Amino acid sequence: MTRMTDEIGMTGEPERVRPSFPRSLWHPGILLAFLDLVGLSIAGYLAWTALRGELPTCAIAKGCETVALSEYSRIAGIPVAVYGVILSIALLTLALAWWRTANGTLLLLHYALSMVGVIFEAYFTYLEIFVIGAVCMWCALYAISLLARFLVSLVVWIRRDRYAAPRAG
Repeated sequence: MTRMTDEIGMTGEPERVRPSFPRSLWHPGILLAFLDLVGLSIAGYLAWTALRGELPTCAIAKGCETVALSEYSRIAGIPVAVYGVILSIALLTLALAWWRTANGTLLLLHYALSMVGVIFEAYFTYLEIFVIGAVCMWCALYAISLLARFLVSLVVWIRRDRYAAPRAG
């Protein structure tokens, strides 16, 4: 494990040097990154099939086809899953950057962005159940992964002092 050291900076004052990569794998940023990868995989599959003009395979029920063919499957002509891919990439980047730097602002951004995603997912789930009348298994799994990301980042944000970068002084 790398330890912190004091070095003399340009001002002549000791400066703290952050530990070099890699940081501990027992860090909640890694859990967030894993959940982000799960969400990215699901959204990537749905985006790939939609952009190819295909329907997602739904082994358990036929809700995926119904949802994919609905007028609500696209926003401004772009498949909803593409937005999920963009969101998951942004969340993955924030999780890894927070793990790497211990910058609490990155954790806060992950929390806030995942909260926005959960709000949209709640709306999409409402549409599936009450308007479209079908539930897509893949969409539900993505919603669960997004809710998990939000809850993990919320708990970690509440306990953020445990993961803060050491301060000089």
